[in-house]
Amino acid sequence: MKLSDFADILPLDGAAGPATDITGLSADSRQVTPGMLFFALPGTKADGRSFARDAVAKGAAAIVAVDDAALCDLGVPVISVQDARRALALAAARFFGRQPDTMVAVTGTSGKTSVASFTRQIWDFGGYQAASIGTTGVVAPGRSDYGTLTTPDPVALHHLLADLAKAGVTNAAMEASSHGLDQRRLDGVRLSAGAFTNLGRDHMDYHPTVEDYLDAKLRLFRELLPKEAPAVIFADDPWSDKAIAATQQAGLRTLTVGRRGALLNLKRVEHERYRQRAEIEAEGRIFEVVLPLAGDFQIANALVSAGLAIATGMPIELTLAALERLKGAPGRLDLVGATPLGAPVYVDYAHKPDALENVLTSVRPFTTGKVVVVFGCGGDRDRGKRPIMGEIATRLADVVIVTDDNPRSEVPAEIRRAILEAAPGAIEIGDRRQAIHEAVAMLGAGDTLIIAGKGHEEGQTIGTETLPFSDHAEVRAALTERAA
Repeated sequence: MKLSDFADILPLDGAAGPATDITGLSADSRQVTPGMLFFALPGTKADGRSFARDAVAKGAAAIVAVDDAALCDLGVPVISVQDARRALALAAARFFGRQPDTMVAVTGTSGKTSVASFTRQIWDFGGYQAASIGTTGVVAPGRSDYGTLTTPDPVALHHLLADLAKAGVTNAAMEASSHGLDQRRLDGVRLSAGAFTNLGRDHMDYHPTVEDYLDAKLRLFRELLPKEAPAVIFADDPWSDKAIAATQQAGLRTLTVGRRGALLNLKRVEHERYRQRAEIEAEGRIFEVVLPLAGDFQIANALVSAGLAIATGMPIELTLAALERLKGAPGRLDLVGATPLGAPVYVDYAHKPDALENVLTSVRPFTTGKVVVVFGCGGDRDRGKRPIMGEIATRLADVVIVTDDNPRSEVPAEIRRAILEAAPGAIEIGDRRQAIHEAVAMLGAGDTLIIAGKGHEEGQTIGTETLPFSDHAEVRAALTERAA
């Protein structure tokens, strides 16, 4: 590919050498190889322009930066742009070219992973070659890759989309995090539809206010979806009206789901231990659906997913039939097993206030004994949510065990102390393995245990080291001990 192939994205001039061959794109100077276009992105911890000379030394054909005046005498063309992150996303889309024909993105605080997974499963039920991309990785026909980022960087994302399209994937659902939207990672994705789940407190270490956090999420509708594209909105969240207003102002086709929904109206729900029966009104008809997942929040996620499938062409009757075959996303109210007395043990990714409240509320209807929860909070993240989560846990659970999550560079005991300040009566067990085993040991008949915070994760980050650790594996080991 020639530099001139990016002429509508990058402001080229004679000095920029339009005929220059471009072999790849990178925003990481360590990954630059000869012929690459290096994007010097501004960052919160480091300025990409500081690494421009390193990129040139490794063979970069040209540099793209916000201010070329700060870069001189590099020996290669320097291209000045107003928004280097957006330029990278658009250039990555151009360089890799192909994408699945139908791309949808879901944003919100909680539920993104489940919605992406459920949408893939519904499409699969309808006969489509489908994929999901998000926090738990990539799932597609013939592949299941563990991931670490909710929304991958543009180069990795578009490389992935091209690979999926080449492998025959026609439909893909992806998560759109506030970071990903704010940092322009999705700007080159050709979206067919978008969705909003809910808004709660999260990422206050990145966004200055909740309103700023919401604004970043609403960028999906205001700027990325094409005019008249469908926008599926869960209608029952306190922030739903703002999301609906944003979609209408953007000229999108707003489709609401939930108890206040117009496309899919939830009329009635009966909760059972491992499933729930729902009556859903659509097109003037009542459909009875048995969702094989527990919790109000899973009904909400399923409805948003169904809305996306319908918005992209699946018949309503086939879509709602697919809901009865759904499997939960890894680490999302994931039933790992039960004690000899029948007490179920769930692993859940809830690491933010609303998510913890949702999961504890969801298990109460079928718990005749005690609700027990084990959780902690991550280090180097929003500190303000720690006492909030402590209060929620002690209000909604009968036994609370505060332990370590991923302390990262912080002192674990200080994180626990911040939670315990708002959690009177909670038990402190810093070692997460010990906390899980002691929680399982205390379960009686009718009790329910939630291990919250890490979900699908397979490591625990302490300091700069990530050690192997799985909540699922520890729960299974603890249950085996009780059965012996």
